[in-house]
Amino acid sequence: MTDPRRISIGKLKLPSFPRKGERLRPHGPDGLTARLMLLTVAFTLLVAGMILVPSASSFQERWLRDRLQAAELASVGVEALPYSAVEDTTAEQLLTIGGVQSVVVGEQGVRRLLLQAPNLPRTPDLIDLRNRSIGSKLLDPWRTLFGHPDRSLRVQATPRYRSGDLIEILAPAQPLKIELRAYILNNLIVSMIIALVAGGLLWLGLSFLVLQPLQRVTRSIERFAANPEIRGEVPSDRHDEIGRVERELARMQEEVRQSLRSRARLVALGEAVAKINHDLRNMLTSAQIASERLSSSSDPLVAKALPRLERALGRAANLARNVLEYGKSEEPEPERRRLLLARVVAAAGEDAGLSDKGVRLIAELPTRFVISADPDQLHRILVNLMRNARQAIESLNSGEVGQISIEADIQNGMSVIRIRDNGPGVPERLAGRLFEPFVSGSKSDGTGLGLTISRELAANHGGDLRLVETGPEGSTFELRLPQPVTGADAPAKMPEDTGVSSHAD
Repeated sequence: MTDPRRISIGKLKLPSFPRKGERLRPHGPDGLTARLMLLTVAFTLLVAGMILVPSASSFQERWLRDRLQAAELASVGVEALPYSAVEDTTAEQLLTIGGVQSVVVGEQGVRRLLLQAPNLPRTPDLIDLRNRSIGSKLLDPWRTLFGHPDRSLRVQATPRYRSGDLIEILAPAQPLKIELRAYILNNLIVSMIIALVAGGLLWLGLSFLVLQPLQRVTRSIERFAANPEIRGEVPSDRHDEIGRVERELARMQEEVRQSLRSRARLVALGEAVAKINHDLRNMLTSAQIASERLSSSSDPLVAKALPRLERALGRAANLARNVLEYGKSEEPEPERRRLLLARVVAAAGEDAGLSDKGVRLIAELPTRFVISADPDQLHRILVNLMRNARQAIESLNSGEVGQISIEADIQNGMSVIRIRDNGPGVPERLAGRLFEPFVSGSKSDGTGLGLTISRELAANHGGDLRLVETGPEGSTFELRLPQPVTGADAPAKMPEDTGVSSHAD
């Protein structure tokens, strides 16, 4: 047996912690710091891009309106001359000053060409500033930016400084393209600088407010995973979410540390109990053999004391077996079969000691009620419940006929089995703790493990076992198990026996 003083909680492995050599702290580009920086820069550039599209549209419209304004002023100068006569050199100068190739003025449906347009290699694109959709406004700058180098624009608008209802200019798109490209490039450079500055400032703020506290929490978790006995850093006195996380982590680490210490003590105690139990069973076996030999003795005193001795040995052997079974790491997975509940109940009642001459079993079950369960485990559950009820009834010594009734039905996809008795009921002080280990409801010599194991077996099936009613008139337990799926696990022919053993807790 291991010396309890040599067991240290540092040797107990925690499944949720990393293995030796693994690190919780992120590093390189996967770190939270780098991700926050990249995320900030990406979002800033995205917002800048969303702003750049309407900005480019506004820039192109301003550029076109500036050309329209210059052309409108030039048209006023042309009309001020007698008969609107303009020499070719003068017209060329006016066009050069306005940055346009021709000017057309419209009034009351009549269009007049004031400045002659040159011959163009391509048909110009029309842009009517008087009536444009939002989509056209946003797309026109990109058509200009990626359009043909010889592209020209026919721009129409309402006059602002002269009479008439239309002024139209013809302008080359290449100057606009050059200026628009420079404008977009400058905006991108400014946006990148803003993104880097905003990302850096945000990183500095988050590093102080979030990243450094999280790194402290990470280091504390790593140290605790390496050796739970070493206490981590003292939590800060912050009152925000980070401070609450630090305090809750310290509290949980202390609770786990205490649990590990208790577990270390229980490991040592379990090894000691297992050894003692093994030796005790060997002693009880020897004592039972001796009692069998004494049964052949003709001494009346021996004959009188022998039954009491056999009962004591039986209780001791039962206690040793129950403690060993409860100490198992877990019950095996149930091997489900479709069973006739009536047959299972009859076999369990027989093993629980129910008979017509003593405590009777009354099975009020629907015809051929089928349940899906592990035969042996269901047998153990029912035997535990029936035996407890029988012993509670027999302890009354009231002379009344004791009976245990079994009912079953289906509720919300669950098979519900109710076990009722007319015993004295469970004491009120124990009713809430009845399924805890080593809590016995009515038997002074019981181990208090039967109901605990029975509930565990029911839970393994995906069901539950609970006490639904108790009082001077008796107690009612309810066993819930998932209803079998029709045809899913049904055998070709229902077996004649239930496939159970007479073993119970």
